Amino acid sequence: MDLVIFTLFLLVISCIAGLWGIFKKAGQKPWYALIPVFNLYIWTKIVKKPIWWMIFLLTPYINIFMIMLLLIETIKAFKKDSIGNQVIVILFPYIYLPYLAFSKLEYIHPDKQEKIKKSTAREWTEAIIFAVVAATVIRTFFIEAYTIPTSSMEKSMLVGDFLFVSKGSYGSRIPMTPLAVPFTHHSLPVLKNIKSYLEWISLPYYRFPGYTSIKQNDIVVFNYPDGDTVALNQQNSSYYKLVRDYGRETVWLNDFHDPRTGRFIKEYFGKIVARPVDKRENYIKRCVGLPGDTLQIIDRQIYINEKELENPDGMQFQYIVKTTGAPINQRIFLNNNILLSDMHPFYGGYIVPLHKKIVPIFKNLPNVDTMYIFTSEEKWEKDMYPHSPKYPWNRDNYGPIYIPKEGFTINIDTNNIELYKRVIDIYENNDLRIENGKIFINDKETDTYRFKQNYYWLMGDNRHNSADSRCWGYVPHDHIVGKASFVWLSLDSDKSLIDGKIRWKKMLRTIK
Repeated sequence: MDLVIFTLFLLVISCIAGLWGIFKKAGQKPWYALIPVFNLYIWTKIVKKPIWWMIFLLTPYINIFMIMLLLIETIKAFKKDSIGNQVIVILFPYIYLPYLAFSKLEYIHPDKQEKIKKSTAREWTEAIIFAVVAATVIRTFFIEAYTIPTSSMEKSMLVGDFLFVSKGSYGSRIPMTPLAVPFTHHSLPVLKNIKSYLEWISLPYYRFPGYTSIKQNDIVVFNYPDGDTVALNQQNSSYYKLVRDYGRETVWLNDFHDPRTGRFIKEYFGKIVARPVDKRENYIKRCVGLPGDTLQIIDRQIYINEKELENPDGMQFQYIVKTTGAPINQRIFLNNNILLSDMHPFYGGYIVPLHKKIVPIFKNLPNVDTMYIFTSEEKWEKDMYPHSPKYPWNRDNYGPIYIPKEGFTINIDTNNIELYKRVIDIYENNDLRIENGKIFINDKETDTYRFKQNYYWLMGDNRHNSADSRCWGYVPHDHIVGKASFVWLSLDSDKSLIDGKIRWKKMLRTIK
């Protein structure tokens, strides 16, 4: 955080230095540039913009877009009005403003500026650039559209739900990798394995104040913590899970021996790449544990600080449904919004995720013999965080585990370090090593650690079919993207338009 503050301080100082010289050239007192808010008023006066601009200049998030307009109007006063100059001043105002201020370029009042004759091509180009910039500002700082790709949040949120995510609710983040192709995330739309961003400029993490804080049971969009490293041909699985399943050497050599055929498959895993925080995959889950909480799962029920957590209305579990021999009509699954891909038949029945309201429907089917909730037969599932036999946990019985809180100090030793190793080493950028039963952080032996940021525990409502914090642990605060707020469209991928592809009753609904 000290680096963030220092960097922002330098940027602000350089911009003020630029305004100092620009004000002087425009016939204003240069020290006006030092007075917050008043300097914005003088700036609008120099480029001859109405005083009502001040309303938007003081409105959070909107002011970012308004500053861009001020920058463009300012360079016009110095005859630097080409599209290239407009792009440069928006990207590098802390360099361009001092350049205008201390160069030999003269300020020209808007009333004396020659009217620019624009070609049709330039008018279209400027209109497109304006639209792209405006849309980018909106989706970066205000609201962005997302689609639910997996069934981990069923039945609270369905695959095919199109939703809006509020970036300002928890505070919008400054883009950490600002040089990117507009309207893309981490990869180009067609060339899936080619990244859509450049890391030539990397900004420190900073988040604007939000309207609210993350609360228990909020549905949150965040950057996948385990997605810092990716095998491009196997992105549906965590890289770290691939290493656990196949071994690091196999993954990096990129050859996979298929035991079924006996063949080696070249380029099976694909190139191994690292991604910055804001370019990691976007996930959506429900927040069940807050910083400072102690979480435990006992027989599928979540306990927070030894008290039962209220279960969400949409929660569901996997059921074993045994039949009398006759199959269940596929239409029954479709009518109850059960994805065909989530319905797993086996000899004598099905494994299928069911909501408590749907359970009676299946129990009353004439060809259903018995049904019961699926229970893990393994005391320890190796895919459960922290992936250590010291913590023999599974999906239904997990913890207790403490969720780190900013500023809180814990005792650490070789027994519990597995729980916090990734937090200390990766998320909080320390050099952690263990030698001869002793813990060293940044080359200093220690038995305590103080957390630098808040962490959260996020889980899917489809409890037996969700890769969540039980699999990869804590979600750092700097990975939080926004709050899921509103579903505007819902489509059923298993149905055609004739069969009811549009879920009319699931449209235009707030998210709970």
